[in-house]
Amino acid sequence: MFKIAIQPGWHIQGTGAEASSAVDTSLLLRLLASIRESGSIAAAGRLEGLSYRHVWGLLRSAEQLFGTPLLEKRPGKGTRLSHLGTVLLLAEDRIRARLSPTLDSLASELEAEIRKAVAPERSPLRLYASHGFAVAALVDWINTAQMPVELRYRNSTEAVAALARGECDLAGFHVPIGPFERDAVRQYQQWLDPRKHVLVQLALRVQGLCVAPGNPKRIRALGDLARPGVRFVNRQAGSGTRMLLELMLARDQVAQQAINGFDSTEFTHAAVAAYIASGMADVGFGIETAARRFGLDFVPLVTERYFFAVEQSALEARRLDDVLAILKAPGFIRRLEALPGYEPVATGEVLTLARAFGGRPAGA
Repeated sequence: MFKIAIQPGWHIQGTGAEASSAVDTSLLLRLLASIRESGSIAAAGRLEGLSYRHVWGLLRSAEQLFGTPLLEKRPGKGTRLSHLGTVLLLAEDRIRARLSPTLDSLASELEAEIRKAVAPERSPLRLYASHGFAVAALVDWINTAQMPVELRYRNSTEAVAALARGECDLAGFHVPIGPFERDAVRQYQQWLDPRKHVLVQLALRVQGLCVAPGNPKRIRALGDLARPGVRFVNRQAGSGTRMLLELMLARDQVAQQAINGFDSTEFTHAAVAAYIASGMADVGFGIETAARRFGLDFVPLVTERYFFAVEQSALEARRLDDVLAILKAPGFIRRLEALPGYEPVATGEVLTLARAFGGRPAGA
């Protein structure tokens, strides 16, 4: 068993008279993150196995390249990051949030190619889903169980369409509870066949407004997005979250063109939150987990159910038994409970389409 990881990285090189100057950005960012946590240059160096003198030399070289300090020393209170140091770490967060899903999918493709060459008789579990915290937790558990998995991060409509074409075994998508359920379900009905497909519930989760710490713009409802001076960052067209937002805006009679930044898009909840945390927007629409991970405030608006659509025949052939066992495992349930905004209700329960959407939702 093996895993491939592809990590994003960036390089800082001087120009002009500073063309010969360069910074080991990977090490620099790790040191800055450690200093932010500990308030100590020496402690950051110890974590990296480096002397104080070596760390200070690296920091000084970077400051000379940028022409401004990375740190602020406070007598008796340790060391904290300067504005530039904070900006660099926020940039790293934004890069990882934006690129990680693409790189994770590429790594999974490479794993699948190599696995076919090494052990062609062992078929991987093919999981297509939008990038989310509960899905990532499930993938971690699958990897820990040493089950081969072929992961593709796709938006909800792409995932369900892939299942209909026989390209994956599990297709993740989410449906709001309440007045928008019928319209949301209608988007997926063209691919889901009640005679062929069933659903496995993963969890309930909360979507709402991710806002800057302290909510300085006093954003409380969707109508506030159209106020002058409010900058919004959106999810990409085709995502389930974007579809839900557009349904809610139509209900509240908020014109999309009145929202500053409606066409500015990111591909994951984490990327939206990182964008706001960097000060590039005041608000986005997404899940609570992402907001909390980036130190943002959150205004809850709607609860939704996250499902995996699967073929009934795959369940009957017992090909998904191991995944169902993970979903129902107490340890995995606790992992979901630890995610802000997620509630492991009916996790691992198999539902027909009629039961899921024809009456009272499971767990609601």
